[in-house]
Amino acid sequence: MSFKHIISRDNPVFKQLKKLSDNARERRSEGKTLLDGVHLIESYMATFGAPDVAGIELIIIPEGKSSVEATGLIQNLVDVSTVMLPTLMFAELTPVASATGILALVKIPQLPIPQKPSFALMLEDIQDPGNIGSMLRTAAASGVEVAYLSTSCTDAWSPKALRGGQGAQFVLPIVERADLIAELQNFQGCSYATTMAGESLYAQDLSQPSAFVIGNEGAGLRNQTIATATKRITIPMAETSLGSVESLNAGAATAVCLFERLRQVSLK
Repeated sequence: MSFKHIISRDNPVFKQLKKLSDNARERRSEGKTLLDGVHLIESYMATFGAPDVAGIELIIIPEGKSSVEATGLIQNLVDVSTVMLPTLMFAELTPVASATGILALVKIPQLPIPQKPSFALMLEDIQDPGNIGSMLRTAAASGVEVAYLSTSCTDAWSPKALRGGQGAQFVLPIVERADLIAELQNFQGCSYATTMAGESLYAQDLSQPSAFVIGNEGAGLRNQTIATATKRITIPMAETSLGSVESLNAGAATAVCLFERLRQVSLK
């Protein structure tokens, strides 16, 4: 196997990779992103097939010794073009401090969007890429059929969001830059806006078609979004002699709501 060795930051290949790593607009324009690490690349291949089918266009590795896992994966990708970067240049492309030893340039998959979903997640203004990745992972694990992300949400296909999702983006249809008001109005079921005050989550019949709306990590949902949803709900929390916490974080609230729906459906 031969590698193209790139040592200059002015190299056009490196400049493209750097833009894709840093810029959501570039990812949308090119329809491509970077997968960081053996697990994500293997998940991508397991979902979409062989490298030529999957859309893996380039493998990127750092100088020096790779991990056993990365070396084994590289040997299975002998037909994919590979570039080698100096360690510091490679580190500029990866979202974690400790480099995983392998990146892949891939086409962003376009999964079919269900027209009449019975279980949906709607996210409004989620800013942290790790949070959104984790929330999408929870959605995929609980059986959500489609996730709608508002215009102000962070990019679901950034390297950090992909790392948080651990493959969720490959199996969960995602509508980015969605008009949540329109989606709420069009949803054929009951939509639940998660708030600090409302009906208890556990008092709801979630066996019917359900959509949960989760808001910004600090500010919560916008008033118009709350008003458009069918119901306003809250997650009851324990009281102690010292009081209770103010609220759950967005990721925890998402997990509680989605898996309560899964629990109720499984009992039917």
